[in-house]
Amino acid sequence: MHPLLETIADPAQLRQLDKKDLPQLAEELRDFLIHSVAQTGGHLASNLGVVELTIALHYVFNTPDDKLVWDVGHQTYPHKILTGRRNGMSGLRQSGGIAGFPRRAESEYDTFGTGHSSTSISAALGMAVAAQQTGSERRVVAVIGDGAMTAGMAFEALNNAGTKDANLLVILNDNDMSISPNVGALNNYLARLLSGRLYDRMRRGTEKMLGVAPPILELAKRAEEHVKGMVTPGTLFEEFGFNYIGPIDGHDLDVLTATLSNIRALKGPQFLHVVTHKGHGFTPAEENPGRFHGVGKFNPENGEALGSTERKTYTQVFGEWLVDMAERDPRLIGITPAMCDGSGLNQFQEKFPERYFDVGIAEQHALTFAAGLACDGSKPVVAIYSTFLQRAYDQLIHDIALQNLPVLFAIDRAGLVGADGPTHAGSFDITYLRCIPNMVVMCPADENECRQMLYTGYMLNSPAAVRYPRGCGPGVPTEYEMQALPLGKGEIRRRGKKIAILAFGSMLTPALEAAEKLDATVANMRFVKPLDSALVCELADSHEILVTVEENTVMGGASAAVMEALQAAGKTTKILTLGLPDVFIEHGAHEKLLAACGLDTNGIRAAIEKILTD
Repeated sequence: MHPLLETIADPAQLRQLDKKDLPQLAEELRDFLIHSVAQTGGHLASNLGVVELTIALHYVFNTPDDKLVWDVGHQTYPHKILTGRRNGMSGLRQSGGIAGFPRRAESEYDTFGTGHSSTSISAALGMAVAAQQTGSERRVVAVIGDGAMTAGMAFEALNNAGTKDANLLVILNDNDMSISPNVGALNNYLARLLSGRLYDRMRRGTEKMLGVAPPILELAKRAEEHVKGMVTPGTLFEEFGFNYIGPIDGHDLDVLTATLSNIRALKGPQFLHVVTHKGHGFTPAEENPGRFHGVGKFNPENGEALGSTERKTYTQVFGEWLVDMAERDPRLIGITPAMCDGSGLNQFQEKFPERYFDVGIAEQHALTFAAGLACDGSKPVVAIYSTFLQRAYDQLIHDIALQNLPVLFAIDRAGLVGADGPTHAGSFDITYLRCIPNMVVMCPADENECRQMLYTGYMLNSPAAVRYPRGCGPGVPTEYEMQALPLGKGEIRRRGKKIAILAFGSMLTPALEAAEKLDATVANMRFVKPLDSALVCELADSHEILVTVEENTVMGGASAAVMEALQAAGKTTKILTLGLPDVFIEHGAHEKLLAACGLDTNGIRAAIEKILTD
């Protein structure tokens, strides 16, 4: 039972509580969170770390009139629970249920949709300036983690915000970086002092008074920075034009509410540094926050995972290949933008620490860094999610492809990703990669083909990408020996009549299953670029209908490549294109989403049978 939590249907009811009741609410919220995520899976450690901060924000600020903008958004479960979606947590990340990230369409309290990182300060500044334009007194708060602060976009926003006089509060949720001294009574006291209106009036009054004597004003500013810098690491943020406050204990509700109340009364850009601990209050998550960042169903008593598979995931296949290739070639460099575990680089990091580079949440830098390595003879491998590669598209074109540099992209999470939803779905990579000159784009149909394609791409003297889905493949064993595949050559996997299915990557298995009842030919196309145009034309000449199947948006995808090849060859064969529709696919179980898009065995067969009867 959660007697306090069950009385909270919106933040207005939270604000009616006595401050002394807030620690009990935090305890109940944390317990509910653990047991809820244990049933659904999702992000846990990051949410446990912001329980007190979330309560304090909604307690002090008049949400939803005051705006809270969460960075990344995987830490917003407490926010969702306190804003009327407690009962909806049983359907978290499931079809028809609430999303695992903030969504404007889901609640008026979700002021900005997120999923990628480092967008909060820019969005919050826009809201603060909009309020300023209309004369509104509402406050806007951006909550950004220390990891997200590694991205250039966050600093671009800070640089711009410091030049404005908008009422913006940026909260740095520091749970990993070593920029903070120990948080104790002195720091908490200083934070309260520095966030008070008396100090603020003195600071602004001094600036006005000394403004007529710029040298003296500059001396005073430097003296203030020196004093504050002895006890806080805030000089950097002060240089951006923010009034820095902190660091404070992010699990002390008395300190949080007092400091936030003081800051809410201040004008202009404010910066609050809060120190929290991922997994706080749940021992398994405190001891291993990485494992509990994103979890499946687990036992809430001990944290043990429920259910497992013995089949290798594509991520594991890549991780094993990377280690094997690194043992053969000392030039190999592994690069990841803050996704070591998610991209399967753990073993590589342990065995080759001097050749492993986690550049933080900085996808643009990751690619240009790889380009520089390639210029000097190294062989960089960039392990990156499909949806995150989008953030470095200019660098992909300008810094790598234009210079034809041998950088291999291991693109994880290609296609639909299930419960994480549209912010994380790799729905567009075939489309945005195949239009770039010098790129080679490969789609493995199984685990062993993934391994061989990684080797194929690595051995090329040009940029290459291997895009593979989240989770397990069909269960094909991987061969230790590696052999480069013939560039741009597909293969016939089944001979049939009348209909030829051209399957790309993950769609080969359902295509083969659908072909059995249809007696259709099935080609494993393997390469999107260079496309096996000769095979396409051969199948067009020997079949009445061609069917393309891909786990990518149909618009501009592999199907477009096939139609371009047919047009160039003057072929008029009837063609059916199957793939992701021109909408953002919602969250839910992967197999259900594929079925809804007509990309499972039954959907492929039904679409072909329909065109046969038209």
